[in-house]
Amino acid sequence: MKLDYYPDTDSLYIDFSSRPSVESQEVSEGVVLDYDAEGTLVGIDIDHASRKLDLRELVTTHIPLATPKA
Repeated sequence: MKLDYYPDTDSLYIDFSSRPSVESQEVSEGVVLDYDAEGTLVGIDIDHASRKLDLRELVTTHIPLATPKA
């Protein structure tokens, strides 16, 4: 997963996959979900992100950094 913030447009893109988006759906004002050809969510685009989110801090919890070996 990758987070890209664009200050010139105040938009945040959350990229879940490197697969290309073929369909987009606006689910609320300025929030667009992007889907691949199979209908899998590949990203979220948030316009005016600083008005909708607190961008000063990113907190992650319980995210595995390495895959456990069997």
